[in-house]
Amino acid sequence: MLKVEQLRVELGPRDKPLRPVDGISFEVSAGRTLALVGESGCGKSMTALACMGLLPAGGRIADGSIMLGDEALHTMPETQMRDVRGNRLAMIFQEPATSLNPVMTVGDQIGEVLVRHRGLHGRPAWDEAERLLTAVGIPDPARRLGEYPFQLSGGMKQRVMIAIALAGDPKVLIADEPTTALDVTIQAQVLDLLAELQVSRGMGMLLITHDLGVVSRMAHRVGVMYAGELVETGPREVFFSEPLHPYSRKLFAALPTSEQRGRALETLVGQVPRLGERHPGCRFADRCPQVHERCRRVAPAMHGVGEQAVRCHLYDPVEKMGWVESPRQPDAVLTRQEAEGKALEVDALQVHFPVRKGLFRRVVGYVKAVDGVSLDVPAGETLALVGESGCGKTTAGKALLKLVPSSGGSAHYGEHDLLALSPRQWQPLRRDLQMIFQDPFASLNPRMRVGEILEEGMLALGVEPDMSARSARIDGLLRRVGLDAAMRHRFPHEFSGGQRQRIAIARALAVSPKLIVCDEPTSALDVSVQAQILNLLRELQAEYGLSYLFITHNLAVVDYLAHHVAVMYLGRIVERGRVEEVLRDPRHPYTRMLLDAVPRIETAGLSKRAGAKGDMPSPLNPPKGCHFHPRCAVANDACRTSYPDEVSVSATRVVRCHLVSREG
Repeated sequence: MLKVEQLRVELGPRDKPLRPVDGISFEVSAGRTLALVGESGCGKSMTALACMGLLPAGGRIADGSIMLGDEALHTMPETQMRDVRGNRLAMIFQEPATSLNPVMTVGDQIGEVLVRHRGLHGRPAWDEAERLLTAVGIPDPARRLGEYPFQLSGGMKQRVMIAIALAGDPKVLIADEPTTALDVTIQAQVLDLLAELQVSRGMGMLLITHDLGVVSRMAHRVGVMYAGELVETGPREVFFSEPLHPYSRKLFAALPTSEQRGRALETLVGQVPRLGERHPGCRFADRCPQVHERCRRVAPAMHGVGEQAVRCHLYDPVEKMGWVESPRQPDAVLTRQEAEGKALEVDALQVHFPVRKGLFRRVVGYVKAVDGVSLDVPAGETLALVGESGCGKTTAGKALLKLVPSSGGSAHYGEHDLLALSPRQWQPLRRDLQMIFQDPFASLNPRMRVGEILEEGMLALGVEPDMSARSARIDGLLRRVGLDAAMRHRFPHEFSGGQRQRIAIARALAVSPKLIVCDEPTSALDVSVQAQILNLLRELQAEYGLSYLFITHNLAVVDYLAHHVAVMYLGRIVERGRVEEVLRDPRHPYTRMLLDAVPRIETAGLSKRAGAKGDMPSPLNPPKGCHFHPRCAVANDACRTSYPDEVSVSATRVVRCHLVSREG
């Protein structure tokens, strides 16, 4: 249905062009999914934009062809492309929050497609829009049609994007990172929905992602991209059982698993080559553990290996270069600083936001974002706080550091109750308690150089009064997080996402803290960059005896890094204990639902899960009884009438569920 041959995309001036896509070929068949995987900057999204005719200003197709059936999209003028785009060929964009028009209702945005491509107006268009929202699993679709994007959750916005893409009844659907940064439960719902719609409509799908778990669950064929080229292709089952290219193998080795606990994750040295860099040989040579001299001089061709094809000299039947299995480097011996007691004790923390209405802005209710959270962060260890978006994880972390006001409870750090301190009393404690924010680009001042960003906190808190000592400390911090000291003179926009996250970590370390709140520090990072960040956090904890409150929805990261885990739902902790207890034998139905929703490589393909239904209720009006009962498959009458008390299943484990007894 979609056939791409030797596609080359160029950006910039024609005499010195940049080529984000450099000669790739693939096919998408009816009812089948091709997944393109690779690191950020490898050309995946640019390939999709070229197929859609949506290249950025200055972008052009320099060579190759894009065929949709018998139609040549690469030569089609924009006036004709408008009839194809959104009709026979549609795309789900990576970020629905920025792709949906904020000043148009959901119904109007779906209606645009129905008017343009299907000639529906008025009531028939409205009825069809309602049917599409029902098809993508949005409850109460008639009401949602009149709402604006800001009134919808992240999962609902993604489903609206899918409804818009499906409105023209496309033959081929391009899904660009459709589940990036979504909770595992919403991700599972979106993937299930796409698979069901593909089967019912017979669509071909081009799936772009860096999540190998999503690939194993959705794809029929896999294509691995690196620096604008396809370096490996093959059927999903064969690819996951035996990846061939050294780059593919490194991606698998960087995945965090429970078996890797206590060991450093394998990482890819260096970065994807910059656009415009000339490559006389293999583009992966500088990062490849199997590199030979020929790799640096001669560009490899694609070689067939059974059902797979791989761009690597190691598989050249003529040259017959030897594959040397790289021995795993021994893990660095981490001299762990022994710590005793609790770094932080939180009891009944509450954060309630008032809802005001009317001319006099009277309080008519409260959003109970955090509603009685109790947890302990042991000294020198990691407590992971997990749950869906909107459950109150980030709000709880910010309240503990007095970045949002709390409504009740206590948080003891040593002899201090953090929630009762005034700003003046808090000032000296800022050295001990720091935070790594979820989005490093938004939390780094774009007008300050990196050196100034690191120095700002040191000056404010009186760390290193001597200027030369501060400068040396900044250089040391940058080297410690894997950056060159010369980078201190750059601005944040000159760094990649992974490098900005390292700068955020260095800023937190600049004042020698003892406890760090890490808010989704690996969210939306490539697996290779994620492995580098996790290794760094692990090493820093051992070296400095740091304690982490690690906020995340990535349970694989929790399994690898954390010592303890607390599961949060609608402002309350429903289960907490040691990681091996909670993740190996979950007792609360919500914890089981989270674990069931995780796409796993070892179970390729879709599987039916005994999970929950619907979305998380609003914290403005939580359900009576157990908050989880409307989504729980095993709820009884007690669950609908009273909130369960804490049940101590073991000395280290607590569960809030009517169906769990003290004996287990």
